[in-house]
Amino acid sequence: MSALSDPREAASFRFVRCGYADGVAELAYAFDDGPELIERIRFPDAPALPEARRGAFDAALRLLHFVAGISYYKAGVPPRIVVDGAAPDADTAELLDTLYLHGLAEFAYRNGLDLRERIAFPRDGAAPSPAVPLDLPRRTLVPIGGGKDSLVAIEAIKAVGGEATAVWVGNSPLIAHCAERTGLPMLNIGRELSSVLFDYNRMGAWNGHIPVTAVNSAILAVAAILYGFDGIAFANERSASAATLEYEGQEVNHQWSKGFDFECRLHDWLHRHVAADLDYFSLLRPFAELAVTRAFARLGGDYFDAFSSCNRNFRILGPKPADRWCGQCPKCHFVFLALAPFLPKPRLMGIFGRNLLDDESQRAGFDALMEYQDHKPFECVGEGAEARAAMYALSQRPEWREDALVARFADEILPQLDATELALEPWLDAADAHRIPSRLAGALDEIRGA
Repeated sequence: MSALSDPREAASFRFVRCGYADGVAELAYAFDDGPELIERIRFPDAPALPEARRGAFDAALRLLHFVAGISYYKAGVPPRIVVDGAAPDADTAELLDTLYLHGLAEFAYRNGLDLRERIAFPRDGAAPSPAVPLDLPRRTLVPIGGGKDSLVAIEAIKAVGGEATAVWVGNSPLIAHCAERTGLPMLNIGRELSSVLFDYNRMGAWNGHIPVTAVNSAILAVAAILYGFDGIAFANERSASAATLEYEGQEVNHQWSKGFDFECRLHDWLHRHVAADLDYFSLLRPFAELAVTRAFARLGGDYFDAFSSCNRNFRILGPKPADRWCGQCPKCHFVFLALAPFLPKPRLMGIFGRNLLDDESQRAGFDALMEYQDHKPFECVGEGAEARAAMYALSQRPEWREDALVARFADEILPQLDATELALEPWLDAADAHRIPSRLAGALDEIRGA
């Protein structure tokens, strides 16, 4: 084993091995013959694995090894991907090629890289036997992130009598606080990244955005088999499928692993390779962001003093609303704007501790949300047309129209737009495309407010 060297000079990235014992999954990687990067996933109070689920568990664990490797591969993006031992079958390699290419599109764009001819997983011609139903318990893992979306999904499942567990990966007091507020059973899975990765970063390795939702999805597929769940219900809305921008012929979507394309690919892969009765889906897929914020506003005040979508302040759980919202980032801007048409103004200002739309210094941030003289931010925010529709709705309301940024929208931006394309109502309709299982179909009516 050689000493630590710049991974950008490596000829290959290796998937060395993966294993599981006593509630801990260990995933090992390396650049060439350099030091191993070992990641550990900790599954608390892990039960004994039923023998009937052994094959499914091994398949899910192997997928996790491949998917989680994206955190390390990006440090060097070498020209060759190597799998020690058996290579993935063609179906799995195709999924991984697509995930790495599109999931790292923002990373590549920001670093001036072109990964289209570089990412190619090895393929083994042998196809595994088709997965069979495992008679998994009829209950759902619902990932919770501390924001509005997962809380809407949880309350909709509860309303139709579904059995669910709130689950999250990593240590976040804010998420734990929100999870407790739901009243559901909770599962907090630990993820320990290799310290070698941080050493590489200090050396100047490539760094940037990765598709975290894809990694968490793979972790939860392992958890579903281990603990016994037949559903993994994310809360990704249809707006997540919209690209942030296009660069040299390739769409770049910050939220690609939250989009419908990835959802369908992983859902189908799990049915073919892990368990025919394990459903992976998003309960909010038919809805745009504005429909989700309307549903969240209807929940009442149960979560208003606990939730936060602010990335800059995400790990801080303070006693005042201002402690949970920086008021400066794209997530704060979008959530404020998207909730404004559906909440009384004093209530919304109470959540954020201020009126973001009456602050001239926030102009550039809201312009980006509306895709006015800028592209949509690289954040999990709604479409530019949604933001324009929300701002237009506020410009028609007496309690908002005098605020600095709303008035400026009406005076400067609105004359350049077609007012017939700014209606709020179309964004509140549900689309038909989704992978929601029939047993939870009634939850859609709860979200619609029907």
